[in-house]
Amino acid sequence: MQKHPNPMNPRVVGMDVLDRHVDPSGKLHSHRLFNTEWGLPSIMMSLIGAARTKTYVQEHSVVDPVERTMEHKYTSTSFTNTISVDERLIYKPYPQNPEKTAVIQEARITVKGVSLSSYLGGLLASTTSSNANKGREAMEWLIHKLNAEIEELSASARGSIRTPTAEAFVEK
Repeated sequence: MQKHPNPMNPRVVGMDVLDRHVDPSGKLHSHRLFNTEWGLPSIMMSLIGAARTKTYVQEHSVVDPVERTMEHKYTSTSFTNTISVDERLIYKPYPQNPEKTAVIQEARITVKGVSLSSYLGGLLASTTSSNANKGREAMEWLIHKLNAEIEELSASARGSIRTPTAEAFVEK
């Protein structure tokens, strides 16, 4: 849930949690809205007739601590009359080595009603694929960040839980 924002994808410029709850089976459900800066080339912007580069993406996530899985579904909510992007990411234990994580990514890109739609679809597919690599790097960055925070908290706790020493009892 702390993957965004991250240094690998600075295009996420805002995020709002619309709903978050734990269901009776212990799964964490989250519904968030991302405000992103697409950074599309000007030729693409003119093809879809867009003047703005800010877009919105809905994310629905489910974290299952029992199965050790996390699933994210992303749906673009901007330019939907021209472009729609639906993406699904699943993180789960790797079958041959449960200490590692397998990531499954699926994306469906639809371009309609614009000239050069196959070119635009190909460009969006390439961008989505590139973002998948950035997403993996972002998860690794997040894991390192969380490990550093845990170590810092552990060191802080060790430093604050001191046993009295002989010096503490010497009166001056």
